[in-house]
Amino acid sequence: MDKIFDQLETLLERYQELQELMSDPEVINDTKRYMAYSKEEADMRDVVAAFKRYKELKQSISDSDEILRETDDAEMQAMAKDEMESSKKELEEIEHKITLLMLPKDPNDDKNIIMEIRGAAGGDEASLFAADLLSMYSKYAEKQGWSFDIIDETDTEVGGYKDVAVMITGDSVYSKLKYENGAHRVQRIPSTESQGRVHTSTATVAVMPEYDEVDIDIDPKDIRTDVYRSSGAGGQHINKTSSAVRMTHLPTGIVVAMQDQRSQQQNRQKAMQILKSRVYDYYESENQSEYDEKRKSAVGTGDRSERIRTYNYPQNRVTDHRIGLSLNKLDRIMNGDLDEIISALIVHDQAQKLEQIQSGEAKLF
Repeated sequence: MDKIFDQLETLLERYQELQELMSDPEVINDTKRYMAYSKEEADMRDVVAAFKRYKELKQSISDSDEILRETDDAEMQAMAKDEMESSKKELEEIEHKITLLMLPKDPNDDKNIIMEIRGAAGGDEASLFAADLLSMYSKYAEKQGWSFDIIDETDTEVGGYKDVAVMITGDSVYSKLKYENGAHRVQRIPSTESQGRVHTSTATVAVMPEYDEVDIDIDPKDIRTDVYRSSGAGGQHINKTSSAVRMTHLPTGIVVAMQDQRSQQQNRQKAMQILKSRVYDYYESENQSEYDEKRKSAVGTGDRSERIRTYNYPQNRVTDHRIGLSLNKLDRIMNGDLDEIISALIVHDQAQKLEQIQSGEAKLF
């Protein structure tokens, strides 16, 4: 706790400096500098406001203590005691709030995401479960006021998905859905099961932040682009033109195929968007592998092969294995009510970060 509050005076000084810089005509005329300072100021705003309130409460407690020591007036003493108790209670809440605000921030939390869902072990049942997960995330996105667009899909004859990719855009999408990375397991009786036996199948979910030009710059020489005629529905236009696009990133071997748009240019733009996120995700995972070997987070490393959650239909139960949380409300969760699970994962993640700070493994803010 002391480590956190020792930094706050320096943070307050920097915040005041930023406000002065943002009033400087020279900075105002330099859009790039002004935007950088604005973002830094915005990132500090909440913790600075909380710290100012913290200082006010400390002063209020000190003033009340002085009154109690210096006056014999019963009414004044009663008022001072009430004020001190109220201030101490709020001070405890503010200290906790500041602690959370000062935790290291994930730079991707404000980003939109590309989510890929793939049917894994279990054949047709796995593809159907992938479709159920897609529906669950779609309903959750709707409740959050986010946009949810399918950008690539390979469906199966039984109505499921071999794989499907979606773009989810809105406020702080990655901050909430980043915990969905991993293998999701379902236990239920398939509609084709005549003996009434429960089968186990899996689907994997990958969550990648949407990166722009600033985040990653891929050398065009490292990309091989092939065009071909789209297959499936789409009418005469799709059948007669080579509008489908396949992009291969040669250094990593990552392949993105896109054919859901009517024009080749549209498919190129979407394919490049997905390719950038996949390539960045690949390199980020590679960079973190050494750290993850030394210390695995309680909410997982994000490895897609790691089983993170089980959906048990006979018992209407969902269990998140990373934090040992079980909820007997599978029907509501599959209807998009994910808030309780995600909130628990966020709290647990915050606790892990605090532990890492106290052990010296991580830095504040």
